[in-house]
Order: sequence, then C-alpha cells, then structure tokens
Amino acid sequence: MVRIFRDFRFGSVVWLGSTVCVLCGCQGKPVGPFEVANETLGPMTIAVAPALNVSGSPDFEPNRVADLMASELSHVAGVEVIPVNRVLAVLADQGRSRVESPGHAVSIAAIVGADAILVVAVTEYDAYDPPVVGLAAQLYGQRRGVRAVGYDPLVASRFGSPPRRDIGRGGSLTPLAQTERVFDASHERVCTGVQRFSESRTADASPFGWRKYIASQQHYLRYCCYETIRALMGGGGNDVSDAER
Repeated sequence: MVRIFRDFRFGSVVWLGSTVCVLCGCQGKPVGPFEVANETLGPMTIAVAPALNVSGSPDFEPNRVADLMASELSHVAGVEVIPVNRVLAVLADQGRSRVESPGHAVSIAAIVGADAILVVAVTEYDAYDPPVVGLAAQLYGQRRGVRAVGYDPLVASRFGSPPRRDIGRGGSLTPLAQTERVFDASHERVCTGVQRFSESRTADASPFGWRKYIASQQHYLRYCCYETIRALMGGGGNDVSDAER
C-alpha cells in the first residue's frame, strides 16, 4: 500500500563502516569497510543538526538519531562530517534548541565551516516488533538546490499540525537533496534491505541472525539512517518515491 507523503518544504520556518555489535554476549566480526556512493553532490563538508521529533512518540532520543545519521554520513565518498555537538554548541550560543529556517540552517553551516547542513526529522516511530520508523531528511547549503517537494519537519515541529501537501512552491532557499521514507519492518522490501545491511556489517553467531537489526532499537535506527543517507546522496534531489504504505 502506498503511503501518501506529506509536504517536505522548509517554508518560512524549518550508522557505513564496519560496526562491532555486542548482543546477548555475542561479539561480531567486522566486515568492510564499505562506502556509500556520492553520485551527484561531489566532495563537501556537511554538518548535522539535532534531529526533530514530530512523531509524537517519546520512546527514543532524537539526538541519538542525529548521531547515527552523522555516523552513516561519515562513510559517504568524499564527505567530511561536522558532528551534531558542534551544531548544538552554536545553537546554545544563540539561545536556540533547533534549526528554525532555511536561512538559519545555512548560517549555522557557515559558522561551523560546512558546505551544507543536514536536517532530519523523525516523522513516525514504533519500536514494537515489527518496528516502524519514518525519517525525513533535507540537505541545505550554498550550492544550487532543487525545488522543494514533500514534508517540512520544522513547520510541523513549530505548529504541531500536519502540513498540507503543496508541490511546486518554495522559498528562495531550497534543499540540495531531500528524501522521505517510512521503514516498516512488516514489509518484505524492508526486511530484504535489513538482511543486506546485516551482511555488510557483521558476521557473527548472534542467535537473532540478521533479525538483530530489527530486534534492537539502535540497530534498526542505524539501518534506517543508512538507507536515508544512501537515498539522499545517491539521488541528489527530491526522493519522495521511497514513501511507503
């Protein structure tokens, strides 16, 4: 069933290397390193903003999601990453807790010496088996952008109501790339992706096998971040076709 995706405009507001996992006392054998292709954006330095929680769920730490996103981003070819804590420090100096607009995002990128800044929102979250995670990501910077289409996490975060879909209108600052997807582990496509991801990360004797990436909240979030980064850097544009259900 196809998910109806929502407006992803910023509007007036707005883990790939090897992982050694320890689960139930079983330590994995690293596989890799493995690099994500950077097909369209080219070499750049990217800062990562604190994640926004517009899911309505209190069952996860948004900044942990941002840290995982930064971890996955660090394995993209040609990309250097400025971690979340640097952005948090700038926001603290400004007396703010989040990025509030496209201009604000670009100004923070300039302050920390980045070409662009990644803003991520958790749009849906359910940790129960099978888990469901919705992620929306936008990359803002000084390079030529693309027309913004989809869901604006900051509008939803500020006003607390679902934004309407509005394709084709956007502000003067538009994202270099964006993607939105709901990762529902009850779907065969998602489970196939998780299996491939598990094979690329560890070869261990976990009793869960590849399903540890579904049984563990952190592992599943890391998989979702990986797929988000892969779509964002591979497409370099408006990736709304990944929306599901």
